[in-house]
Amino acid sequence: MFDPNKEWSISFAGCGFMGIYYVGVISCILERFPRFIRDAAKIYGASAGALMAAIITLGIPLDKCCSDLMRMAKEARKHKLGPLHPAYNLLQLVQESLLEKLPEDAHLRVSGKLSLSLTRVSDGRNLLVSQFDSREELIQALICSCFVPLYCGVVPFNPSQYYVDGAVSDNLPRCQLGRTITISPYAGESDLCPRASTLTFHEVRFNNVSIQLNSENLYRVTSTFFPPEAEAMAEICQNGYMDALRFLQENGEDSFLVFLQR
Repeated sequence: MFDPNKEWSISFAGCGFMGIYYVGVISCILERFPRFIRDAAKIYGASAGALMAAIITLGIPLDKCCSDLMRMAKEARKHKLGPLHPAYNLLQLVQESLLEKLPEDAHLRVSGKLSLSLTRVSDGRNLLVSQFDSREELIQALICSCFVPLYCGVVPFNPSQYYVDGAVSDNLPRCQLGRTITISPYAGESDLCPRASTLTFHEVRFNNVSIQLNSENLYRVTSTFFPPEAEAMAEICQNGYMDALRFLQENGEDSFLVFLQR
């Protein structure tokens, strides 16, 4: 059970377009227990999870981020090959969104609390980056954490350093000291995630993310790379809200509220 008297961190798994799930999760938490995010020692993230980690660390309104994600998904669905179409540049859209929404002092506000998972191409080693010297460096790190080899292109976004998607080496980073609350849009053993409603025979681990093998997760993995229709994405968002509500209730939401009133 979550103990608000002890230090905790939060970690978001990489999940592509399934990041809409996090919009629902965070909407619920901000409504009912904002201290869960505000007082977290560190907020970790890989790939799309890194973007959400940065968004909540900076306190950027979720509605704006949701609109951007839905727009990116809509643009991808216009092409027969979806995000793989040569005319579609996902990382460019992400960069434009970051340039528009991140404040000038973003790097100062997140340094020390935000921790981004990156993979170094030269040796495949995972790096957790928490210090940023400029807004540009922060944006570059976020883009690198989202660079899925082949899916996003061949040459990494930052050729001088050759960092790619953190999900390649650690898709759900954890704090070595203290408790890390793990959040994932895939049914599995993460602290906050969907529950499987269909029969599950096996479980796999993709770079620290627990994923049960069932038809529901197959759909979620497919939606990670190829966004479904807007109605389906809205349902995924709603599911995130309800899963977060269940997490708070099962871990003592009432005790959280009493604690906040002290």
